Amino acid sequence: MRTTTFWLIVLFSLWLLAPWSYLDATETKVNEEPQRGGVLYASLSARPAHLNPAVQTGVITMTPGAQLFAHLLHIDRQWKFHPYLAERWKSSDDGLSVTFHLRHGAVFHDGKPITSEDVAFSIEAVKKHHPFSTMLKAVERVDTPDPHTAIVRLKQPHPALLIVTASPMLPILPKHVYGDGQDLLTHPANWKVVGSGPFRLVKTNSHQIVMTRHERHFMPGLPYLDQVVFKKISEQTVYPAFETGVLHMNGFQSDVEEVKELVKLPHLRSSRKGYQGIGPLQWIAFNLEKPPFNDFRVRQAIAYAIDRDFLVQNQFHNIAKAATGPISPNHPLYTNQVERYDLNVAKANRLLDEAGYPRDASGFRFSTPFTYSTNLSEVWRQTVEYLRTDLLNKIGVELRPNPIAEFKDFMHHISHRRFTLALDDVFNWADPVIGVHRTYDSHNIREGVMWSNTQGYRNAKVDTLMHKAGIETDPVKRKKLYHDFQKIVAHELPVYWLVELPSATVYHKDLRGINHSIWGTMVPFDRIYWKKPIADDDPPELKQ
Repeated sequence: MRTTTFWLIVLFSLWLLAPWSYLDATETKVNEEPQRGGVLYASLSARPAHLNPAVQTGVITMTPGAQLFAHLLHIDRQWKFHPYLAERWKSSDDGLSVTFHLRHGAVFHDGKPITSEDVAFSIEAVKKHHPFSTMLKAVERVDTPDPHTAIVRLKQPHPALLIVTASPMLPILPKHVYGDGQDLLTHPANWKVVGSGPFRLVKTNSHQIVMTRHERHFMPGLPYLDQVVFKKISEQTVYPAFETGVLHMNGFQSDVEEVKELVKLPHLRSSRKGYQGIGPLQWIAFNLEKPPFNDFRVRQAIAYAIDRDFLVQNQFHNIAKAATGPISPNHPLYTNQVERYDLNVAKANRLLDEAGYPRDASGFRFSTPFTYSTNLSEVWRQTVEYLRTDLLNKIGVELRPNPIAEFKDFMHHISHRRFTLALDDVFNWADPVIGVHRTYDSHNIREGVMWSNTQGYRNAKVDTLMHKAGIETDPVKRKKLYHDFQKIVAHELPVYWLVELPSATVYHKDLRGINHSIWGTMVPFDRIYWKKPIADDDPPELKQ
């Protein structure tokens, strides 16, 4: 495991989060004995398309999915790997295989044993169906010499493999359920889950997902909670939900003003810890297959007309960072030595003239649909209005609102490339192989798959650079490859990056053990407990 370990130490020891100290609070207590029992009410901003993170990404799928399905390893906030479903593992000296030894006695929610066949099936399922197809491209096969040993064979070194196995993106599925020949994308078990995680599914409806403790969970003594209930709570009603006790915890909060207001409630605290693996970039996506944005000069003009520094200072109070390319500014592989497209209104107007979009007598050039989800926080709505007003006033381009209420409809619209211009945020996911390649790899233009290359971007040199960087184990050489990659993509603008969003978890002051990994709240809640357990007293429903 020497090569992988060395690279992980070099890569992640440099990762720093943006300061958010005045919103931080300590979420654990030293020498406090964990208490068993109680129910946790957590929020989802929308109803997920389904609950199977092997074939669907996104916070609203992966957060409940992490409770229902286990992964092989656990990674803590210091980027250290720990046993989870696999009790030990070993990488070969040549970096072309990793052997996982599974825990004896581990069972799925239906009591069937978890075996190496399930691991092999799950890896193949993720490789085939997950939107991040590039993250397991290096896997050649999985050997299963006995029920508790799975050997992942690689076609070339894969520096990010352990990160993948310690993430909610590689859930271990029961082969005896999902291997029945039905399409995994529409399999009925995606909603009637038989999983391997610390909680098992009890019921779902349009506004909540109810789970109860898996009594035969393979981690002795875990989970602590009796129940986890995910409630569909829109961003607009988070405050009254916390205020009335309908909600105990909400993750991925990027609206700084909202967090400041929430922590004024005496029973709430907030923490920015545990988001090192996310790297959320807010961007404007161009459909490169449709005019006018198939013209590079038009994309440039949009970029030169937007003041990212204004967004950082006024929307995010200097807590966010301006994003200048495909890799997060906080990532050690990031470079700012790219074409930055800092505000230059005169150049933006000149480019539009050259592209054949002159102003008319009223100063108007053209109108384009602007797609976004209405399930947004106030800071997102402010960004939408800023962009619409600014681009019309500065360059005569009208962003015609195309708000979409249901998030599943938004995903369908984007993934089928029915948009022209769209506002979205996408995660870097700890290593570029996982969260960056998918957006820019021409082989990942996949109809109906969200957060893949939905822009239709094609550049053979970029594909080659990503491939070389994805298998390079020398940190210096890998960094150079990714710097070259960023320069090309930042110049060609398949998307225009606005900011790296800040993230925080807001939670009840008596909750302990939250955010114990790098994945925010997209982790098993098996270590969360109440200082004094709160029973399921059926709190009132929140009117939304």
